[in-house]
Parts: sequence; C-alpha cells; structure tokens
Amino acid sequence: MPEVRQLATIVDRWWPEVAAFIDTGHSNAESEGINRVIKLVARNAFGFRNNDHQQLRTRCVTTRRARGHLRIAQL
Repeated sequence: MPEVRQLATIVDRWWPEVAAFIDTGHSNAESEGINRVIKLVARNAFGFRNNDHQQLRTRCVTTRRARGHLRIAQL
C-alpha cells in the first residue's frame, strides 16, 4: 500500500524531532502559532503607508494580553 509506505518514510524522516519531543515534552508550536498570526496581520495591514504603523499593529496583536493570557478581571 503506497499510503502506508509514504507514512513510514515521513515518520522515518522526522523521527529525531519526534524522539526529542517524547524525551523533553517541548515543541515549537507556540512560536509557530505566533509566526502565523504575524503573517496574517502583516497581510491584513499591507496597505499601510507607514512601516512603523504596520510593525506596531503586528506587535500589539501578538502581545500576551491580545492572545488572552492576561485577563484584567484576574488582577
């Protein structure tokens, strides 16, 4: 079955990364998620004439408060 063979090839290729995750329990999922948000905001802010405004918008969207980590009611 070609699908199973392809899956085995992919798992074999990525095995060092999989083993590292199993050993440490750490992954780069959070940084990948933030990078995805930055790219999305940059795409939406493409028409800004001022580059500083585009960078500020990206920075504001990716702060911990904007992502829901800090709730004012908890303070």
